[in-house]
Amino acid sequence: MSTVEKRSISIRGHRTSFSLEKPFFDELSRIAAERGLSVAALVAEVDETRPRDTNLSSALRVFVLEEVKRGTR
Repeated sequence: MSTVEKRSISIRGHRTSFSLEKPFFDELSRIAAERGLSVAALVAEVDETRPRDTNLSSALRVFVLEEVKRGTR
């Protein structure tokens, strides 16, 4: 089982953090690279569209899962 790692980034001019297991972060990084984005830019996109009652880490996991299920691999 992969341990959760906390990461800090800047999005829209402010610092924020999220915690993801390595496999989720690796997929997030891959998706960002495929789209020609930085990880921070992709996280900002997810952050803008997530429901306000959902924390960022959970929103990122669901985003990665949906992308993998959609076949972005």
